[in-house]
Amino acid sequence: MGQSIFDPRRTLAQRRSALTNLMDFLVTGGIADRTRMPAQLIHTGPQCAVYRYDAAPGVASLGSPVLLVPPLGSPAMCFDLRRGCSVAEHFVNAGRPTYLVDYGPIAFSDRHLGLEHWVADVLPHAVRRVSDDAGDAPVALVGWCLGGIFGLLTAAAFPELPIAAVAMVASPFDFAKNPLTAPVRVAGKVTGGRALGGATRALGGLPSQLVGPAFKLTALPAYLKKPLTLYHHRDDREFLAQIEAVDRLMNEMHAFPGRATLQAYQRLLHRNELASGQITGPTRTVDLADVRIPVMNVAGTSDVLAPKAAAHHVGSLLTSSPDVRLPDAPGGHLGVLTGARAATTTWTYIDDFLDAQP
Repeated sequence: MGQSIFDPRRTLAQRRSALTNLMDFLVTGGIADRTRMPAQLIHTGPQCAVYRYDAAPGVASLGSPVLLVPPLGSPAMCFDLRRGCSVAEHFVNAGRPTYLVDYGPIAFSDRHLGLEHWVADVLPHAVRRVSDDAGDAPVALVGWCLGGIFGLLTAAAFPELPIAAVAMVASPFDFAKNPLTAPVRVAGKVTGGRALGGATRALGGLPSQLVGPAFKLTALPAYLKKPLTLYHHRDDREFLAQIEAVDRLMNEMHAFPGRATLQAYQRLLHRNELASGQITGPTRTVDLADVRIPVMNVAGTSDVLAPKAAAHHVGSLLTSSPDVRLPDAPGGHLGVLTGARAATTTWTYIDDFLDAQP
């Protein structure tokens, strides 16, 4: 039989801790310190607000500026989840000049925007602004999921941009190597890739109310066991803080614009174009073989959205890159970026990668 909060074998301190933790978690929501890292807005444009994080007092500046690139659908706070478990905090405390591009919420009026908008407009503007702000220094891009793909495609399409390197986390490049997408790909073959077209056009995209729940469905067993998990970790305030912060992120997910949603479904999932390394846009074909800067893609060992084989497929496409690194680290799709073990695995890999660049 499991132990009760009032089990006599538990010390008074343990019982008090459990009651305080569960009360804060379930009622006040005050366990995680979600204070945002201080930052200054240095540029605004359509779906492109660029922030410079304040330097840590007394810490010497280190290396090239880093621009954090989120995916569509996720609030930019994915890089600043909570104090003590924040990618932005880690870079700032290490002395790296750190910047963030924030797309902001997506409205119905943005339904015409396709993926090329972020590759051809948003990121080039952000990179130039960061480089200017940092004294014309080359910029290292650090992107999560689709943000990493945006960064790599931008580097391939615009080699004249001052991009020093691209570090990706959980960015998938071959959806055929993800068993989770098999039913979607089969449906696409049956319908010719039109299964989502009508609904997406009517809604103007994938509404924010569906993005969070859809993300949670990929980890359904964990969510079904959540009450039991909370009970077993009732003494572990750090664990509960992480759960709380992740829940808040999931509840604040943004919408996907309609055109970008259809492209992601038809071109990335159904036709799996990215696996070839070439994507044809409105004005040009972007070829990852043209990337001539260092690239890394960290795969999560328990990631069901971007499993290791799907993420590391990019290594076979970067035939001109001088340095391609394909490590893996513990965690699922979000956990590999900012989970409890990311500081000693993923963040260390990124640090070593960035330190190796001139």
